[in-house]
Amino acid sequence: MSFEQCHRIASLMSGFNKMWFFAGGWAIDLSIGRETRQHQDIEIALFRKDQLYLKEYLKEWDFKKVVKGTFHSWNNEFLELPIHEIHALHKSNGDRLEVLLNEATDSEWKFRRELTISHPLMSVWSYSDTGIPYLNPEIVLLYKVKNTREKDHQDFIAIVDKLDDQRRKWLRGAIQLHEPEHKWLQYLT
Repeated sequence: MSFEQCHRIASLMSGFNKMWFFAGGWAIDLSIGRETRQHQDIEIALFRKDQLYLKEYLKEWDFKKVVKGTFHSWNNEFLELPIHEIHALHKSNGDRLEVLLNEATDSEWKFRRELTISHPLMSVWSYSDTGIPYLNPEIVLLYKVKNTREKDHQDFIAIVDKLDDQRRKWLRGAIQLHEPEHKWLQYLT
């Protein structure tokens, strides 16, 4: 996959009138402006309140919700926490998409694993130079502190020196609350 894949998803989502953004490693690379590693999947995120709009928008797709690591059919029920992951498969061309539901109030994004961690809602996402929305790196990295894999560490190393002081400070505080022994804290002083 390349940014070409991101552009294809952005084109697919261009008529979706709710906020959405790339998540995971692609969000890190979109923030940097280049691919820093190979990606095995593609993830987008949207706010939980907009999940049924997405399902209606992507009528040609089959959806599965992930419950405790197992795929289940997703009918039209509104998914509540702890369910936060949806997988979609295009019925005719086989394209796949992972959708991550994010918590939000009218003014704040909330970290689903620790709802006391929040961020001003309007500063949760940015746009690449080509107009592709992505979840800001400090938010992406916070999700990666639980069960950090090698690719997560690669993402951290690729972006940490590009975070401004405000983003570093927020990330450090959030990690201290959520995973106070995490190895990334030493890099965020």
